[in-house]
Amino acid sequence: MTQLEQLVDSLLQPSEALIADVTKLDGDFLILGIGGKVGPSLAKLLKQAIDRAGLKKRVIGVSRLTEPGLKEELESNGVETIAADLLNDADLQSLPDVKNVLYLAGTKFGTTGKEAFTWAMNAYLPGRVAEKYKNSRIVVYSTGNVYPLTPVFAGGADESVAPSPVGEYGQSCLGRERMFQHFSNQYQTPVLIYRLNYANDLRYGVLLEIAKAVREERELDLRMGHVNVIWQGDANEYAIRSLLHASAPAKFLNITGPETASVRWIASEFGKIFGKQPRFVGEEQSTALLSNAAESFRLFGYPKVPLLQMIRLTAAWMEEGGKTISKDTHFQEREGKF
Repeated sequence: MTQLEQLVDSLLQPSEALIADVTKLDGDFLILGIGGKVGPSLAKLLKQAIDRAGLKKRVIGVSRLTEPGLKEELESNGVETIAADLLNDADLQSLPDVKNVLYLAGTKFGTTGKEAFTWAMNAYLPGRVAEKYKNSRIVVYSTGNVYPLTPVFAGGADESVAPSPVGEYGQSCLGRERMFQHFSNQYQTPVLIYRLNYANDLRYGVLLEIAKAVREERELDLRMGHVNVIWQGDANEYAIRSLLHASAPAKFLNITGPETASVRWIASEFGKIFGKQPRFVGEEQSTALLSNAAESFRLFGYPKVPLLQMIRLTAAWMEEGGKTISKDTHFQEREGKF
């Protein structure tokens, strides 16, 4: 393990607060949609926290498990796996009843042209899952894309801002929220809607996309001139701890970093590191997709990995030739077409 890998590993360890909160949660844990970008690291963090707390709780991950080596990777870390297509009702109903559910299933990329499938995954399936797990407590991954674009000077939309999503992806995500909200009301299921944007791992995320553009001397579109970002490890920790805050009616919670971060400034920081002059196209608009996560900081404290450290880690990762995932966030999109 390189020095950088050791540092990153240290930033992905469970905190004492997470370990303490895991001990307060009765029952085992089920992660639905574990095969995406977030699921594997979330599962590993949860299993580490359980082990360090000295508990005997199961962590079960469910997805189609089509990525080569994923099943073996998860199971080597103590995570049980079940291969299932959640849209297949027989598969869904065969899953074990588990007290704590983290719902990550959904689709974003390729929405345009596959709108019907997007709605099936993001709005129909949540209703089926909410009925299946009506006796569990559920954290539902959602997105800041349910909010309208807001004035940059306003500090981002907090949870009191009414959803007004731009485009079918955001609309379908609001459908997901409404389905879980409905069944929380009907069955008194404790639910927390976890509105996340944008999580950053060294392998993917807004920061990596900006870094690549700067290093490759490609133009950066500045029309979406400001963003929110959070370290994936912090976001994972908050998701697990959010199980304690699930309620009926459902609670909504924004998850992101504290800054309204300038894309121009982020690019300039990468430019200093790489010795490159960032190239820009377009001009910053007066609005952007921004969230205010003050409530999450009240509950969990501020993220432990600050923005400038994320930038420097991302640059170092690129310079060492670290593995990356080719799934862009399309954070520049202002028309909601993903």
